[in-house]
Amino acid sequence: MPDNENESSVTNLPAFKIASLAILIAVTTVFTYIIRIPVAPTRGYINFGDVAIFFTAITFGPITAFLAGGLGTALADLFAGYAQWAPITFFAHGLQGLLVGLILRKKINITGLILSFLAATIVMAGIYYITAGVMYGFGPALAEIPGNILQNVAGVAVGVPLAAAVRKAYPPIQNYKW
Repeated sequence: MPDNENESSVTNLPAFKIASLAILIAVTTVFTYIIRIPVAPTRGYINFGDVAIFFTAITFGPITAFLAGGLGTALADLFAGYAQWAPITFFAHGLQGLLVGLILRKKINITGLILSFLAATIVMAGIYYITAGVMYGFGPALAEIPGNILQNVAGVAVGVPLAAAVRKAYPPIQNYKW
């Protein structure tokens, strides 16, 4: 088993960071793509990608969450046949991950969780609402808001305990913030 000094030097290597980011992007893509619940008025879908985004933001920090959240969900849109949404999804979920990571950067407590949930929901749901409103009308766009809120609830309810469990099982992961 490597000592902390060797482990720290390995985790700071660009190849380690790139490989870790690629894995997080893949996990986010899978969480977003595998379970999709359609929303008829806008032909969008509800998914569990926010679980991966909250986990990544808490465990790896805001920049990693921006990239993994944005790229992972955008790739899921491409694979699912929603190419027109991929750029919007990249920014909606990328900014979501960035905000959660920034708010929870120092310490995870109930106030931070509430603030990160609110910020993530407002940004992600707001971007989708405005975009869907322009594309399909603002009436149908309203139908997506409850699903987007539910996605963020799942992100907090599953992503936060998952991050805590991983930290408990493997404490050195707390040093992997990039």
